[in-house]
Amino acid sequence: MERRLGFLLSLSLFISSAVSLELYKDPTQNVEARIRDLLPRMTLAEKIGQMTQIERTVANYSVMKDYHIGTVLSRVGSVPGGNTIPEWLNMIDEFQSGALSTRLQIPMVYGIDAVHGHNTAYGATIFPHNVGLGCTRDPNLVQRIGAATALEVRATGIQYTFAPCIATCRDPRWGRCYESYSESTDVVRSMTDMIYGLQGEPANRTAGVPFVANSGKVAACAKHFVGDGGTVNGINENNTVIDYEGLVKIHMAPYFDAVAKGVSSVMLSFSSWNGVKMHANKFLVTEVLKNHLKFQGFVISDWYGIDKITVVKHANYTFSILTGINAGIDVVIVPYDFIPFISELTRLVNENYISMERIDDAVSRILRVKFAMGMFEQPYPDYSYSKFLGSQTHRALAREAVRKSLVLLKNGKDGSQPLLPLSKSAAKIIVAGSHADDIGNQCGAWTISWQGHNGSVTPGTTILEGIKHTVSPSTEVIFERDPQPGFAKGQGADYAIVVVGESPYAESAGDNNDLTIPLNGIPTIQNVCGEVKCLVILISGRPLVIEPYLPLMDAFVAAWLPGSQGAGVADVIFGDYDFEGTLSRTWFRRVDQLPLNIGDPSYDPLFPFGFGLRMTTPLLSR
Repeated sequence: MERRLGFLLSLSLFISSAVSLELYKDPTQNVEARIRDLLPRMTLAEKIGQMTQIERTVANYSVMKDYHIGTVLSRVGSVPGGNTIPEWLNMIDEFQSGALSTRLQIPMVYGIDAVHGHNTAYGATIFPHNVGLGCTRDPNLVQRIGAATALEVRATGIQYTFAPCIATCRDPRWGRCYESYSESTDVVRSMTDMIYGLQGEPANRTAGVPFVANSGKVAACAKHFVGDGGTVNGINENNTVIDYEGLVKIHMAPYFDAVAKGVSSVMLSFSSWNGVKMHANKFLVTEVLKNHLKFQGFVISDWYGIDKITVVKHANYTFSILTGINAGIDVVIVPYDFIPFISELTRLVNENYISMERIDDAVSRILRVKFAMGMFEQPYPDYSYSKFLGSQTHRALAREAVRKSLVLLKNGKDGSQPLLPLSKSAAKIIVAGSHADDIGNQCGAWTISWQGHNGSVTPGTTILEGIKHTVSPSTEVIFERDPQPGFAKGQGADYAIVVVGESPYAESAGDNNDLTIPLNGIPTIQNVCGEVKCLVILISGRPLVIEPYLPLMDAFVAAWLPGSQGAGVADVIFGDYDFEGTLSRTWFRRVDQLPLNIGDPSYDPLFPFGFGLRMTTPLLSR
């Protein structure tokens, strides 16, 4: 606190002074003038420090000061102490104090993966993953989610998020497909309004110039440039084989919108384009993104991204640094062994393998974002934002998002009456399955931890709890996680709700060539739906093999990964709201059809892209 007060006093004295040689500290000057003033004052060590991003576990006051570190991050699951707001704020205060103790007082920026809400912070609102938001076709909703996420991120003192993911996933076997809004480039492009929510919307926009409206907003990061959703067989970090025209049309087009909307940074993909690693692709990074698209924010590597330029990770670190920086990377997520990175990059510059012009370009871009964020004027966390973490207003928004993301795919067997909406006044109902009463399963990965986990990982409402709160007090609700044959028939229930799906997974751990329903999901469907009228709700990050079991179901709903507010499911299935969602992905019949996308010459899906039923009208398709 003393260090914070000292900075505020020095800022006050500067503002009250009529004359100062440090133009870069003058908030009345334009950003480019401030960059031109600050950059020549910086030593090579100070510049390289700005280009270095380290993980919080190796950061402290002295490290920030001695190495001039420009940015720090939390890996998902890496939290201070007990993951409370005061601990976050105190930690960031310490790091910022170290950064501001340097002679030029350049503030640090702290980044985190807030990809469906502020998902690392305990108690934050967890919104549906992008695959579900794509089904809403509602850019305004996504923008409001971005604004809510920004406030919750700021509640813990953090100023930067590695979001949104604007990949166009073309193969659901990819373990990151749920991070993509859609297989349709047009849908993904529309959802880049998330950037306006996170950063704010400029009144007078200059395309390519980073913009952050105020201290209630955060710097955003469009990722992963480019083609990560188009790899061969959906293998994570693999090779995207496509010509330049196809790359631009399918995968790069959303970046046109992100850059035009003032996104602050762009993260590179681990993947390759026609055999060339994106972290080494100077043509796409420098010539296309920076020069042609006029992107003026900074380009950041992914986690250990430059290390993976070589086939064997970290096999030739000198080559990786040289290639990555010369390709156009401005900020490198090291994340732990930062001293060898700083030393080797310094040597490469001193020996003219990397030009000072390249370094100055990188640092100018970093400073441009920091000035745009107002970091020099307000570097420390604003404690008043603490009230926004997990607020009821944000939870109501998440519940709305759940309602709008649900897709009704079947309602009634052939020749029978529709099952939905379900009766709230039934005498007895069964709720069954591994995902009915499990916050962790319905949130998915990137929730408290990287891979996610089942169980009560964070506060929220399970689907079962939502059902119990919706039905009549006289309705008996019987829950059975793993029902055996004969169980459902013996209960005398009016109907059953079966909730099954995938376990949480992230990145390569989610790559899957089978796409079958795991965790006894199939026996649960067979044991319950074969004995009583049933609604099946699937919790998953992508379409799964469902056709063989569809005849057993009276109704079928894709709920994706709805997040912490499971009551949004009950809102719709009991008829308080109608279904609005339509498929953002083609639902295949068999995995041997994959990849299968709208517009393919041989297109024979189980449910086509854009399909979605309503309870009040036969079909909604868009």
